[in-house]
Amino acid sequence: MSLRTVIRQLRTPLRAGLPSRTPLRAGLPSRTLISGRTYGAVAQARSVLESELDTIRAAGTWKGERVITSKQGAHISVDGSSGDILNFCANNYLGLSSHPEVIQAGIEALQKYGAGLSSVRFICGTQDLHKNLEQKLAQFHEREDCILYASCFDANAGLFEVLLGTEDAVISDELNHASIIDGIRLCKAKRFRYKHMNLKDLEEKLKESQSSRLRLVVTDGVFSMDGDVAPLVGICDLAEQYGALVFIDECHATGFLGPRGRGTDELLGVMDRVHIVNSTLGKALGGAAGGYTVGPKPLIELLRQRSRPYLFSNSLPPPVVGSATRAVELLLASNEIAQSMAAKTKRFRNSMTQAGFTIAGAAHPICPVMLGDARLASVIADDMLKLGVYVIGFSYPVVPKGKARIRVQISAAHTDSDIDRALDAFIQTGRKHGVIS
Repeated sequence: MSLRTVIRQLRTPLRAGLPSRTPLRAGLPSRTLISGRTYGAVAQARSVLESELDTIRAAGTWKGERVITSKQGAHISVDGSSGDILNFCANNYLGLSSHPEVIQAGIEALQKYGAGLSSVRFICGTQDLHKNLEQKLAQFHEREDCILYASCFDANAGLFEVLLGTEDAVISDELNHASIIDGIRLCKAKRFRYKHMNLKDLEEKLKESQSSRLRLVVTDGVFSMDGDVAPLVGICDLAEQYGALVFIDECHATGFLGPRGRGTDELLGVMDRVHIVNSTLGKALGGAAGGYTVGPKPLIELLRQRSRPYLFSNSLPPPVVGSATRAVELLLASNEIAQSMAAKTKRFRNSMTQAGFTIAGAAHPICPVMLGDARLASVIADDMLKLGVYVIGFSYPVVPKGKARIRVQISAAHTDSDIDRALDAFIQTGRKHGVIS
């Protein structure tokens, strides 16, 4: 039976009973018997899948997908909702997703270089614009070299397996992003996990792993669900004391943290002490797609030779590369956009705290409104949309059970009046559901 036929049966309601068996010929199962067995397997698969889906719905952790009918921005249109909707949950930190210069750069790249390469990089998928963007990203992060990926998930999936072998050790924060966890699983190094941002426990793991050839301390620069910033100064101190390398994932920091928006390492003054940085083009840097690794040139060259997501994935499409390049150029030219974030973040965080809400993290545009109950987070998010504010409830498995929240994200594109309107909606909805008095 073809895969297409199996998929068709998965979509079609099952009929009662199974086909009757026919006599076997030459000692082989008949076509009807094989079809019946496959039909039974499909029925069992449908039952298992539907049971799992029912469990998700019953737990209140179902993740629906609202449909946006406009370009991304601080103000959007949403299918089924009337009027202007404020968007407070995009990773569009600098508002560059719809910046006119970023859009125009994408159009020009499309016209000059086409829609795509139909190839991986090492065959016939490298254009001069790919090399140009890699050079600018290395310059932006003040590292030797850069390699582009289809996403930062791919960058994390491709790094650890290449860098670390059986003689090595990886020491990872327990709350690192899922892509880091999955990437570490692919490598053969000894694995150690330290308590979240706990330097004492990190030191214990460094002591336990002293017999290893290479040791890599791995952490998010900013933890995306809580908005808390890794203690990089202490991490670098310990790494240097015990002879380890330091890796950070900067997806929620690149472009807007630090005096020039270079990220967490610049914010904390350790740019020259962090050895490898992975980050994304899909958030602050234009918001389209793509990820990258910056670091020592020999590492980047080895990744080009052995990193499986790089070797077996199509090159980034020219329009994406063109848009991201312009976003990076804007940030290299000025830190004005990045610097506008601090005051807006402070305005929202302080006002929400004064209203009685619990906001996790500190001084980061990720502002998690902690609610605890998954169903409550979902209901409040729905009520907020009715008031013209788009936010989403986060629950298990995205966050631990019992720690559901609404993750608000401040953008440079938000005005003070946008923030005040969101505050009013939160206060009204919070009182309705007894979250605040």
